[in-house]
Amino acid sequence: MTWRAYGSWLPGDERGWKKKGECEWQSPDLLFQEMAESAMSESAFRLDRKDRSIVEATVQRHCSIRHWDLHAVDARTNHVHIVLTAPSYKPETVRNQLKAWCTRKLKAIHPTRKNFWAEGGSRRWLNTREDLDKAIKYVNDAQDRKGKEEIQTRRASE
Repeated sequence: MTWRAYGSWLPGDERGWKKKGECEWQSPDLLFQEMAESAMSESAFRLDRKDRSIVEATVQRHCSIRHWDLHAVDARTNHVHIVLTAPSYKPETVRNQLKAWCTRKLKAIHPTRKNFWAEGGSRRWLNTREDLDKAIKYVNDAQDRKGKEEIQTRRASE
């Protein structure tokens, strides 16, 4: 599952975006992005190193308390990736609990902040061991490698 930091991917974003409740990607739209930015109640939230550490520790602790199998967690500057097994729980319930606990912990060091996370998030069912292994590898390794590969590709084409 994944969820984004508040203000990190707004409607109209240049990377494309999805309308709430729809599956199709929308084209970038500067007007939509400007409207979304003006509707924000505070600045976008970016997780620094300490914030990311707090989020990861909170997820680990909550999974331990709930007896959920946490396979991987990686808090980035603008989103959080988690791979876990939580039998008998709806994914939305799991995500909402984790976001709520992370908010409580982050609030201790950002007491004036009201919004840490965007609404909702995404989830994907992992139905085979192969799917689970791929997701764990992506969360643990591929995100950092992806940025390095893009830089290497750009340099090679220059």
